[in-house]
Amino acid sequence: MISVNDVTMRYGSKVLFEEVTTTFTSGRRYGLTGPNGAGKSTFMKILTGELDAQKGAVVRPRKMGVLRQDQFAFDAYRVIDTVIIGNKALWAALEERDKLYEKPEMTDADGMRLGELEGVIGDEDGYTAESDAAVLLQGLDIPDELHERKMGELQGGQKVRVLLAQALFGKPEALMLDEPTNYLDLDSIHWLQDFLLGYDGTLIAISHDRHFLNSVTTHTADIDYQTIITYTGGYDDMVMAKTQIRSRLEAENAQREKKIAQLNEFIARFSAGTRSSQVTSRRKEVERLQTNELARSNIQRPYIRFDQVRPSGKHVLEFRHLTKIYGEHKVIDGFAANVLRGEKICLMGRNGAGKTTLLKCLLQNYPGLSDPDFVLDSGSVFWGHEAQVGYFPQDVGSTIDPANEQGLTVAEWLHRWNPAAHVEDIRGILGQMLFSGEEGAKPTQALSGGEQARLAFCKLILTKPNILILDEPTNHLDLEAINALNIALQRYEGTVLLVTHDHDLIDEVATRLWHFAPEGIEDFQGPYEEWKGKHA
Repeated sequence: MISVNDVTMRYGSKVLFEEVTTTFTSGRRYGLTGPNGAGKSTFMKILTGELDAQKGAVVRPRKMGVLRQDQFAFDAYRVIDTVIIGNKALWAALEERDKLYEKPEMTDADGMRLGELEGVIGDEDGYTAESDAAVLLQGLDIPDELHERKMGELQGGQKVRVLLAQALFGKPEALMLDEPTNYLDLDSIHWLQDFLLGYDGTLIAISHDRHFLNSVTTHTADIDYQTIITYTGGYDDMVMAKTQIRSRLEAENAQREKKIAQLNEFIARFSAGTRSSQVTSRRKEVERLQTNELARSNIQRPYIRFDQVRPSGKHVLEFRHLTKIYGEHKVIDGFAANVLRGEKICLMGRNGAGKTTLLKCLLQNYPGLSDPDFVLDSGSVFWGHEAQVGYFPQDVGSTIDPANEQGLTVAEWLHRWNPAAHVEDIRGILGQMLFSGEEGAKPTQALSGGEQARLAFCKLILTKPNILILDEPTNHLDLEAINALNIALQRYEGTVLLVTHDHDLIDEVATRLWHFAPEGIEDFQGPYEEWKGKHA
């Protein structure tokens, strides 16, 4: 159990949350929600003790698993040891035991201490620690051959998965996970969901993955209105309950304001007449009914709508015998397909399976979107009549602020994609994606990852392509933006090729799947639910 009492946190005049008192109970799994900038990560750091609240206190259990954000902190350690470090008591005992064994001669006191340490190691399941850690790593797609390697030799996404295994290791009484599904493919996310469903401690997770929250959490702690309110159920349950409560309060306020207006009208008409007693009673009623100003929500919802200048031809794309080899590894092996207008194809599979590589193959002969450093080993690609591609790359920042184009503001960068567009149109699109007022004058090199992603969507809204190729577009978006993207893609009448690990996007958008597996790419003509049924 974690107990929070009277906790307040503010930065200057901005209040994140004030005088929060709540309890996170053992056996419950909490989603910590709120828009970007609401203070989710700050509150998480207060819960873990990494950050002190400006006011109030937190009571936390002795043994906590925390997903660390510093990818370089363990570069000198073996991967398997990095996981075991998640159990601090065990790791300290193992280190001290090793130092004692390194002594040329041991005293009686050393022998006594060794016995104590072996007791700690036994109590903490230290004799199965390496095998237990290996199971976690395998579930998160870290293969056995990497377990003995140093963390410094791993790629960034692999490091994050090792740090997630570290947080899960050692049966902690509480788990604190900040964006645990980042850098995980769909198989790893499903494994993590199953693991957490069997966890019986206190779980608090921040995530922008709606399906993950709905699948795992039993309660939702929502940061809004400068406080934290806990709702029963997952993310969708919270949104519904929150909307109903807010609507009821607004309706009650509207009724009170209407009644107050009627009373004030009576007071104004008869205050100088013979009805002084009635006027006095109505003044007292106005005081009693005086409405409290409702706190404003800090949630901002973007509006995304993808249109087309004109539709493409019926046959959008045809490719034959695509092959791409890296060293001795054949990533794409003779894949071929036809794509028809209006199809929405999701590319799904493990990280590193070749999804982004296939997109680069398809764009290799498309003007302005080909990668000059990428070479297709064999195969042919034919784009259909009137094919107009809008591309959202995985590294979206590199397309917004290349080294030779620094100095552009957000509005200037967007305007250059359609110089004929009116300034009001540019401002309107920026406003849709939450670049309001002076934010249009912000330099592009000063944008955060989430702002870069929203600006890239502004470009797609402005240019109105009839084909959207999106490579992991949700990486830097909050839940509200991801939901807006989901709805926009469902309503879009053009063609979509989408790489994502977001379960709901795949489930609700895709009409066709390209599944990347070790034995090759499966072209499945149907939605995700049917594909799951086939592979059950």
